[in-house]
Amino acid sequence: MSLAHVFGQDLSQHCASNCAPIVFVVDNDISVRESLDQLICAEGWQAETFESIGEFLARPRPLVPSCLVLDASLPGLNTLDLQKRIARERPEVPIIFISVCGDIRTTVEAMKAGAVDFLVKPFRDDVLLRSIRESLERSRAVIDREVSLHDLRDCYALLTPRERQVMALVVSGLLNKQVAWELGIGESTIKAHRGQVMQKMKANSIADLVKMASSLDPARCAIHLA
Repeated sequence: MSLAHVFGQDLSQHCASNCAPIVFVVDNDISVRESLDQLICAEGWQAETFESIGEFLARPRPLVPSCLVLDASLPGLNTLDLQKRIARERPEVPIIFISVCGDIRTTVEAMKAGAVDFLVKPFRDDVLLRSIRESLERSRAVIDREVSLHDLRDCYALLTPRERQVMALVVSGLLNKQVAWELGIGESTIKAHRGQVMQKMKANSIADLVKMASSLDPARCAIHLA
């Protein structure tokens, strides 16, 4: 499963050549952008800087772990609304806020909404770098989960309607003979369907299958006995 498939993008167009993590910086002060660009690149990461949040949002989702260093002091910026939008559209991009001032209310709201950090300028380089490392680890974990979930959904899509019924009943704890009674078909047929389910879902055990079912949207695993 590729990230291009997960994000619905053309890998050749959007994946960086060296596949290094990307740190996005949005700040309307060019001196800050240039300074952070040098700091980020010195750590072996890629840096992409923007003057406005609109420029950043117009950039396609990256195919590598990434994070956003965002100036919370930008004119007209509603940090909470922006966090909600990014969490919805780009959940793999954690946010580190930086600001010339850090009022307690804004800081608390940002952190409660999932920001990795809220740093007041001037801040030490090592403090920012530590937050970036944490952000990139979070991003990598989110991407891994997305890839796994997409792979799981692709496997589930291969199941026939009957196999989905069998899977739902098996993960609910029913034995083969009980599933056969529920569906009104022979136990040997249930065993065959169950084997196909295990194979298509790439499950090594019933415990694996149960975990997979719990990860899928419950609506996908609904039992239709018509």
